[in-house]
Amino acid sequence: MRAGNLDRVIQIQAIAMTAPDLYGAAAPTWTTIATMRAQLLQHATDDKEGARGHTTDIVRTFRIRWLDGVSLENRVTYDGRQYQIVSIKELGRRRGLDLTVEKVGP
Repeated sequence: MRAGNLDRVIQIQAIAMTAPDLYGAAAPTWTTIATMRAQLLQHATDDKEGARGHTTDIVRTFRIRWLDGVSLENRVTYDGRQYQIVSIKELGRRRGLDLTVEKVGP
């Protein structure tokens, strides 16, 4: 993996719970665990009809250097948008990761 190819900046975020409020309820919040350089390998848009009507799914694949602890419960923020991690592929022996992500929300 060449450093010159890592031309994007992404944030990997994990969900955490806030302190309980006056009613004893804790709210989930996202915290950044890493800000990394990444290579955008693939960018796909898929239009489909389903139970929710006509939807457009944006799927991207980012290549990053190895980061221990990345899981499907994390999410990626890139260019002001949040993406759910749907697939993690290890490259070599802990040399890098390919993260396939799907856009969250509208």
